[in-house]
Amino acid sequence: MENLRYRSVFDIIGPVMIGPSSSHTAGAARIGKIVRSIFGTLPEKLEIHLYESFAKTYRGHGTDVALVAGVLGMDTDDKNLPDAPRIAFEQGMEVSYVPHPQEKAAHPNTARLVCKKGNQTMTVTGISIGGGMIKVTELNGFDISLSAGQPTFVIIHEDVPGMIAKVSSVLSEHEINIAKMNVTRAAKGEKAIMILEVDTPNIDEALAEMRSIPRLHAVNFFN
Repeated sequence: MENLRYRSVFDIIGPVMIGPSSSHTAGAARIGKIVRSIFGTLPEKLEIHLYESFAKTYRGHGTDVALVAGVLGMDTDDKNLPDAPRIAFEQGMEVSYVPHPQEKAAHPNTARLVCKKGNQTMTVTGISIGGGMIKVTELNGFDISLSAGQPTFVIIHEDVPGMIAKVSSVLSEHEINIAKMNVTRAAKGEKAIMILEVDTPNIDEALAEMRSIPRLHAVNFFN
């Protein structure tokens, strides 16, 4: 795994949160919140697969509750976080847990979330790496590397010439600077995913314009 650097002393101390654990609770909530941001709406069904340490301790450390809270859009310090399963039920989200305590994962604190609504399905794998810091390593079968460090676009599109240029042009027109870009594809000419970390969260007009680009299937943004 690549080296992970802390951006500030607060990353080492840990986040403001509802406990008991920054790795198992706060990190899990952040994974859930990124999943909600990318999915774009509340799932009708949420299937949570837990691996290694997450699978063995998720009830005692509140990982199960925190993941659901994140998918509901809650922050790590939301006072309603402990009531997330009840709130999810009241909002019509069906939640199931599938622990895999004996199955090896790339990291001991690994969760794979499957979101479903109508004919829309999305899978996301996330890991909690300590101090509330997280990393998303897979999206719909794509290997990715995504943290919650700064404003980020996640774009799913067809692998056709000029797509990167079109997206970059929209950002340039709205004076949005790209800090980091990662592009990967399933195979030549098939679906691809573009991840863009940017320097500013003021993206509403650019977001609407990007969504009108032909052969661009989905644009999601989180900050």
